[in-house]
Formats: sequence, structure tokens, C-alpha cells
Amino acid sequence: MTRYLELVCPAGNPAALRVAVDAGADSVYCGFRDCTNARNYPGLNFDRHELRAGITYAHARGCRVFVAVNTFPRAGKIESWHRAIDDAAACGADAVIVADLGLLDYAMRQHPKLRRHLSVQAAAASALSIRFYMEKFEVSRVVLPRVLAVHEVSNLIGQTGVEAEVFGFGSLGTMVEGRCFLSSYMTGRSPSSDGVCAPAECVSYREEAGGLLSCLGEVMINCFGSDEPAAYPTPCKGRFLVRGHPRYIFEEPTGLNVIPLLSALKASGVTALKIEGRQRGRNYVATVVTAFRGILDALAEGREPTGTPDVLRTVAEGQRETFGAYAKGWR
Repeated sequence: MTRYLELVCPAGNPAALRVAVDAGADSVYCGFRDCTNARNYPGLNFDRHELRAGITYAHARGCRVFVAVNTFPRAGKIESWHRAIDDAAACGADAVIVADLGLLDYAMRQHPKLRRHLSVQAAAASALSIRFYMEKFEVSRVVLPRVLAVHEVSNLIGQTGVEAEVFGFGSLGTMVEGRCFLSSYMTGRSPSSDGVCAPAECVSYREEAGGLLSCLGEVMINCFGSDEPAAYPTPCKGRFLVRGHPRYIFEEPTGLNVIPLLSALKASGVTALKIEGRQRGRNYVATVVTAFRGILDALAEGREPTGTPDVLRTVAEGQRETFGAYAKGWR
């Protein structure tokens, strides 16, 4: 069957990789168990043996594997990132997902046959920046940031001819990829260099005055009533007092879901659809990948998908869904 859009799915650990592959992923993305990838949480990611075995499993079933080496090295500590690039190539990865200029240069020189995908962490949102990465580092694909409307995605692809991957489902942050340091002010660790936002060891919950408080370090991030689901205390999704009223001043805990926009994204020239969620469990992966596989197959066959699965809402962040910036209501 001709692919409608390549379905790129999260693999937070070896078990999730197998679930994603078996549920119909065209490609999976994962990372090593260290600070070289932007989901550096306990219990997640792969050691070298696990990655090699996972790639073998995926390839035997026609699925590709991309390795995220998408954090920014600290000055004087480049060795771990170079090793991640080298080991991804040695294990047989189909591509590395990279944001840092120096790492892109290293990957191009040391492993010229290994595909380079530009991470969303690079925040390449203009034709000028995309052309720069394509010309200087021969990137094969750009993962576009989540700040673009559909017509802007279409314009960028038309101006550059880039192979574009966009997010289709999952968590949203402040949508300023590669620029977030809020967590570092509260915990001393940031997603941009340490690969972790709101590390679990800094998270605490406590009941107080009829509500449930969620805290990150010494900072209270939110207070939930008994009838509200308690979201994870991510700084950009905190509810803070503004002029005496509690408000989400950065981003609300709402999940991205672009199912109604798939035809428009396809028409815009998008190549691949990315599912966010390497930190989520196997049930999430199975549910979301199975649902999107069915929808994309129906569209590929010229059929309208029937019964858009409400089950996706149950696994969406905050059990609420949004089109994000794809349909910019503020313009």
C-alpha cells in the first residue's frame, strides 16, 4: 500500500519499540540512556545492545529506526555526543536526529552515508534557515517546529523542497523548541543540555486545604481540585496567580491532535507525521499508533476514515485536544 504519510512513532524503551512496530509504525525514534537526547528520564531509552536488537527487530518488519541525538553539548564535554553519533551508525540506525551545528558537521564528516534529520530543537522555521541546514550539512529531513500554521508549512516546503516532518499528536510545550530553560531555574537541569525537563526526583505532590498541590523543587506549579486531573508539574504548563487569579500563563495542559487536518498537511507537501510521547507507556503507544495507522491507511485507499477514535482523547494530555498553531486563531 502506498503510504499517505510516513508514520513516525515514539519508542521510549525496547518494549515500546516493539509495540510501535507491531502496531504499524513506518518509523520509530528513540535515544540513548544519557543526556544526548531530549527525553533523559529514569527507566527510558536504550543501551547499545538494546538499540542494536531493536533495530534488528524493526528492520525485519519493514520499519526504520531514527536515533535522537538532539540536545546541545556543554562546552568541553563533547565526547558523549560524538559517541552517540558513532554508535547509532554502528548499530545500523537509518538516521540521526540532530540539532547542534557542530554535531551535524561531525556526523556529515564521519558518517556521510548516515541520514541526518534536523531536530525540532533547532527551531528552523524560515526558508533561509532550512536552506542553510540543507546546503551546509546535507540534512535529508527537517522536523518543523510547532509554531507554524498549515499554510506556512506549505510555503516553506514550496520554497525549499525540503522533506518535512511535522508533529501530529501528543504533548505541546511552549512551542519555542530548543529555547526552553524554565526547568533549569527550578532544578538546575534543562531539556536543552541535560535532556530532562522537570526531572522526577524534583517532583512532589501534597494535599492541602482540599486541593492537591504539585511542586517542582521549591516552586508550586499548580493546585488541582478534587474533580480535576492532576497534570505533571511541567513549568510551562503551570497555573500561577496573575493579579490574584490563577491562570495558565504559558501553555495549558492540552494535547495536540491533527486528525481533521491530515488532508491539508498532505496537500501542503508534508512527508512524515510524528507522534510525540517517548515518556509515555506502552498502552499510549499502542493506542495512538493503532488509531493513526488505521486512519492513514483509509486515506491512502481513498476512503474517509470512519469513527475517528474517541479513545485518543483519553490519552491526550489533560484529556483535551487542540490543533495548536496549525490553525492560528490569534491571526
